[in-house]
Amino acid sequence: MKKIAVVEDNPDNRMLVQAILEDQYELSEYESGRQALDGLRIDKPDLVLLDISLPELDGPAVLREMRADAGLRDLPVIALTAHAMAGDREKYTGMGFDEYVTKPIVDEAVLLNAIARLLARKPL
Repeated sequence: MKKIAVVEDNPDNRMLVQAILEDQYELSEYESGRQALDGLRIDKPDLVLLDISLPELDGPAVLREMRADAGLRDLPVIALTAHAMAGDREKYTGMGFDEYVTKPIVDEAVLLNAIARLLARKPL
């Protein structure tokens, strides 16, 4: 079973993502950017769902550290964020996020399709 790390400080959002994904993926959850970086290095997932607004280190800072780490740089990362203004998709994919999904998750197929696309392209 593929493993997904969910980096999200809001417990309600974590519960929603868990409800959507738990039947198809093994999940690990982190509440802060620092906690996520420490955990990802110990228990590397196949994909990361990364919130933009986090305590300690925000999503873009976490992504920068991941891309600078030889063990984490190739992980696919989806920005899972409430930042949904015009141009935000381009802004975050330009920072190096592989995909961009907005919260609240209204259509779970959008998230599931983004995950499936990224996992399909990831080398085994």
